Amino acid sequence: MKNWTKFFKKYHKWPSLVLTFFILLFALSGIVMNHRETFSSVDVSRNYLGSEYQYKNWNKAAVKSSLQLEGDTALIYGNIGVWKTTDNYKTYDDFNQGFTDGIDNAKIEKLLKTSSGDIYAGTLMGLYKHINGAWQEVNLPVPEKRVVDLLEVKGGLYVLTRSNLLKQTPAGFDKVNLLAKANYDGKISLFKTLWEVHSGEAFGLLGKLFVDFIGLIFILLSISGIIYFIYPKWMKRLKVRGHEVKKKAKFLKFNLKWHNRLGYWMIVFLILTTLTGMFLRPPLLIAIANAKVGKLPFTHLDNLNPWYDQLRRITYDEELDRILLATNEGVYYSDNLFETAPIEFSSRVPVSVMGVNVFEVVKPGQYLVGSFSGLFYWIPERGLVFNYLTKKPHVAIKRMGPPISSHPIAGYLHDSEGREFVFDYSRGGGNMSDDIYFSQMPGQIQASPMSLWNLCLEIHTGRIYQYLFGKFYILFIPLAGLSIIWILITGLILYLRKRKTNK
Repeated sequence: MKNWTKFFKKYHKWPSLVLTFFILLFALSGIVMNHRETFSSVDVSRNYLGSEYQYKNWNKAAVKSSLQLEGDTALIYGNIGVWKTTDNYKTYDDFNQGFTDGIDNAKIEKLLKTSSGDIYAGTLMGLYKHINGAWQEVNLPVPEKRVVDLLEVKGGLYVLTRSNLLKQTPAGFDKVNLLAKANYDGKISLFKTLWEVHSGEAFGLLGKLFVDFIGLIFILLSISGIIYFIYPKWMKRLKVRGHEVKKKAKFLKFNLKWHNRLGYWMIVFLILTTLTGMFLRPPLLIAIANAKVGKLPFTHLDNLNPWYDQLRRITYDEELDRILLATNEGVYYSDNLFETAPIEFSSRVPVSVMGVNVFEVVKPGQYLVGSFSGLFYWIPERGLVFNYLTKKPHVAIKRMGPPISSHPIAGYLHDSEGREFVFDYSRGGGNMSDDIYFSQMPGQIQASPMSLWNLCLEIHTGRIYQYLFGKFYILFIPLAGLSIIWILITGLILYLRKRKTNK
């Protein structure tokens, strides 16, 4: 029995010491990520980050597209906000007046100029209209703020969020009643379920605050563990020098008592939080990527909206009088402004689970679709898909690994001369025909900061440790998760044995 106790003490202590720094970062970054809007005004200079996080040649989704105004004048937009060019993308002026401080508040998904001349911006933090030289927020009748696309059809303005389609009316905006697709079974993705359980979002604000509390427990366990490791040795040195250590011994006993009790009382939630987090990143993510489950009762996942968190992009094929709707599961169309349920195309185009970044009508019935899976020319009625970069027919290849192609597409635009520019997330912008780069990225734009939320995302997902572990960083999350579970279980065993002995 003593040998087993010694074994558990040893293999509880040393893994804990090795992982303490990472556990603290997991917990702190998770708390920030749970409150994106609260921390949206806080930015981090890229000067403090590695080369992987620097803007170069408009990469990192700096550009998603542009809105051509008149002649050589256009508005270019993306993760760097909105910038105005009057000389066909040679020089740029800041066009972000009116947005709240913080780069998160200026992340633009879509700009649209209506037939009446109004300019709208769909952003991460809501819908904005440009009035008298500044952006002003427009209220929407839905709780979610993130606008993913804008569209004008027959003089009517449509706003797409990730769960709802809204249409402008004289009184504001109304929800469009998007009927359920033909094969709707009431289930949602297992990934989405685990994501919202992990963050607590499934249970609303109280759920998020409870998960924040779990993060705080992880922090307290880590700090109290470090104290228990360091304090006795320090006390021993003080005792040798003749110092009084009674109060310090009392504090050490108090520290251990609450270290054990917090771990014991919260063990189920600590393990659940760790397990759900492990499946939100590759390689374990691959095992659940296509799995669907029933909606969790008494959570906001259990709602009547059949399109909850599925909508990604929308566009209009004018000659066919057809609206196309891209979701995280496929592309649908409506020939009657959604009076009936959207119909899924029988032909599929490769689309990343991370969403559609390019969704353009090239000709009637022919579309350009770009995502982190690549850029494709799609003719759905004929079942044809071409790789737009190689001009060759697309051949699907099943492979294990992250759902990212060698050319993750983040944006696409035409300049005033009609030249096409594609923006690769890693490489940046290049011309389709001349094999040249986009215009030089000005220093002012290149210095655009990273939001604190995005930095925490890099930490929480383990991507920031790529510098330490190289290509094996992808294994960090599952290995760290298993180690944390081992630490929790060995700590529980030690506590139960001690309690039994005391009795």
